Amino acid sequence: MRKLVSGYKKFRTEVYPNHKEDFRRLANGQEPTALFITCSDSRIVPDMLMQASPGELFICRNAGNIVPAHGDLTGGVSATIEYAVRVLDVKHIILCGHSDCGVMHGLLHPNRVAKLPSVSNWLNYGARARAVVDEICDGQSDADKVMELARQNVLAQLDNLKTHPSVAAAVVKRGLQLHGWIYQIEHGEIQAWSANHAKFIPLDTIEIPEPELVTV
Repeated sequence: MRKLVSGYKKFRTEVYPNHKEDFRRLANGQEPTALFITCSDSRIVPDMLMQASPGELFICRNAGNIVPAHGDLTGGVSATIEYAVRVLDVKHIILCGHSDCGVMHGLLHPNRVAKLPSVSNWLNYGARARAVVDEICDGQSDADKVMELARQNVLAQLDNLKTHPSVAAAVVKRGLQLHGWIYQIEHGEIQAWSANHAKFIPLDTIEIPEPELVTV
């Protein structure tokens, strides 16, 4: 805690004074470019990854970067998506999974979280990813399966995202773009789902078009 408080003191004395006008402007509202949906994992720092300034990213975090399909669960995730799309008019929604994800480990070995009822119940939203991995990863190592679970989970949650009425309407009406990413912690690399290549490829090799009537 001392380190955190020390960091806050540095923010107040060194960071805030240099960005005072920005914070005063942001005090009156926000206009983020993207909704960034990612895992609660402490190793994932969206602002650092994207080198984003305050006000640029609207962030939604939960265990396993899960997006329940519309109607499955009306909660914080659904409310955040709806607000970001209908009120903030974000131009992009980024769904970002990552390597060594605890939820993916739990999907692979559900017995390890059997004594965690809330976690076990939450893992049901990863059933599609687990079913796919069971089919395509037979004989592979646990590490490879966990990585593939992360990829398949991103694809599954992207499909769930499209079931939300606000998202479906915005994609058609104003070209809202949906992106599926995987962050490799060890290498500091993001791979993005490419529909054209039907696989995840390095993000820095992809040219993102300006929003228009396009979908993932």
